[in-house]
Amino acid sequence: MTPRARVERALRGGHGDRVPFTMYECMIPQCAAERAMRNRGMCIVNRLPVFRTHRPNVRTTQHTYWENGRRLTRTRHETPVGELTALTEDVGFTTWRHELLLKRPEDYAAIRFFLRDEVYEPTYAEFARAQAAFGEDAIFRAAFGLEPMQELISGSVMGMEQYCEEWVERRDEVLSLYAILVENRRRIYPLVAQSPASHANYGGNVTPEIIGAANFATYFVPHYQEAAEIMHRHGKLIGCHFDANTRILAPAIAGTDLDYLEAFTPAPDTDQTLAQARAAWPDKVLWINFPSSVHLAPDAQVEATTVDLLEQAGTPDGLLVGITEDMPPDRWQDSCRAIMDGLDRHAREHPERYAT
Repeated sequence: MTPRARVERALRGGHGDRVPFTMYECMIPQCAAERAMRNRGMCIVNRLPVFRTHRPNVRTTQHTYWENGRRLTRTRHETPVGELTALTEDVGFTTWRHELLLKRPEDYAAIRFFLRDEVYEPTYAEFARAQAAFGEDAIFRAAFGLEPMQELISGSVMGMEQYCEEWVERRDEVLSLYAILVENRRRIYPLVAQSPASHANYGGNVTPEIIGAANFATYFVPHYQEAAEIMHRHGKLIGCHFDANTRILAPAIAGTDLDYLEAFTPAPDTDQTLAQARAAWPDKVLWINFPSSVHLAPDAQVEATTVDLLEQAGTPDGLLVGITEDMPPDRWQDSCRAIMDGLDRHAREHPERYAT
């Protein structure tokens, strides 16, 4: 089987000749070790948009400069009802956000205009060309963006601590932004569903210690359901990036029509084991993130942990092992090889489970 075919079969709840091993496109450099892992069947998860966003009535300018060896970018958004600014720093393959849009209560009016002004345009041809050019070594994934409430927590508007303060002090203002984002997402659902992508993530990085079970049920679950209904109508799959603690959210997640839970990180890094996750979500595909802390262990322990995770899962059906978080730079080559050794070993030792 090709790497892509293994992933596609697992995402539909089945299994191939072994449990797929996946890697985000930005996680490791092209090198001999990366080539060797791809030759062994590692599948690249290439995340590409299927739409672009315009704001025709907002004038946006950027100024990039260096300060004490740091590359900073000041972004200005001029709206008819006020100016918004942000400050970011490019660091490796990620971006640190030093200033977000909301700085004072008076900024809410400009942020409402900024969000309402969004216009979406399909980029299907670019996605299809990239997918065809890469071939069977990768699977291409689309995204809806963050859930409306999560956009206010970990998007460009405000930070998590600021969100908590605003939720207490100015909840009506927060909910006014949330309502706009809900309508924006509803315009995106059909764009993603009609795209060339076979599956798409809807948000993620949900922190239950911040949201709580009640607000998750009120402000998150209905949007998964809306998007899932449209995606399923077009034969597409939908998942969410649940990489944090999930125990208190587990019943609500179980009741959703999400097809897969991506980046689920088992204990010891979170509050659920893989066995507990299988019990909580028997009808969900689990696309796990290999526990980040284990990368620091000796190779033999990494391999043994991999085999143990597959045993906890009970069946290879609907199971994928991926890397969705940073790995120690001096460990990733050996650790990833050991993970793949564990996946191969389990398939050799239990051929009856992988029969097709």
